[in-house]
Formats: sequence, C-alpha cells, structure tokens
Amino acid sequence: MSNQVEDFLTPEQEQQIIAAIRRAEKMTSGEIRIHLEKHSEKAILERTIEVFHWLKMDNTIQRNGVLIYVAVEDRAFAIYGDQGIHTIVTDHFWEDTKNVIQKQFKKGNFTQGLIDGVLLAGEQLQHFFPWDHNDSNELPDEISKG
Repeated sequence: MSNQVEDFLTPEQEQQIIAAIRRAEKMTSGEIRIHLEKHSEKAILERTIEVFHWLKMDNTIQRNGVLIYVAVEDRAFAIYGDQGIHTIVTDHFWEDTKNVIQKQFKKGNFTQGLIDGVLLAGEQLQHFFPWDHNDSNELPDEISKG
C-alpha cells in the first residue's frame, strides 16, 4: 500500500512549492510553512494549531508565522497564523487565501493550489510585515510531513 502523504506531491512538485515559499518570503518578514499529514483525528483547525506549535512556529520574533496544514486522506486543509498576524489582518486575508487554494484543490491541482495560497499569503503579509534587509529566514522552507 502506498503512503498517501508521500504520493501527494512528487519531488518536483515539492520543489516548486518550496520555490514559491522562498519567493513569498522575499516579499515579507512573515514565515510560511506547509505541513502534510495523512489524516487528522481531531477537528482540522485544532490539529493545525497543534502542528503549528509542534513545528515551533510561534518562535518567530514578530509572531508572524503562517501554517497551511493539509490532511491528505481527509481532503481537508486549514490555515493558521500566529498572534502577530491575527491581531492585524482582516478576515479577508484568511478567506482569500483559503479560496485560492480551494479553487485549485477542487480541480485536483494540489500543487498549484498550495503555490497560489503561499504567494497570495506572501503578497498580503507584505502590507503588514514588509521584508527588510535585516530579515532572516527564521523557519525552514521545506514541507514537513506527519
């Protein structure tokens, strides 16, 4: 039996998504990560928050990490941002990002959905957390898996 998480993206697709994360993070000091898991026993947002803390995404200086969590088998995903983001972005930020991902996911374009979501999040975060030359990449860009 194949591992659905491993089969969800090819290595090439993973590299395309990581490139999108790096591109997005050139616009903003915000940190964007993607975590893939086969299945969530818990409510999707609850699990997303758990993974967010498990990945130590709450350790950024400006508290401006964003996690896109995907439960592959459940065909579900959620987006969660740290306190620094939550306090200043509008609901449109979350809805718009969710909608661009969902639009592609519904067509089975998972790679494009994640790329679109990452780039849009980066664009929107730029308004609140612009990148500056002192900015360092505080979290890994690789896709994590559970």
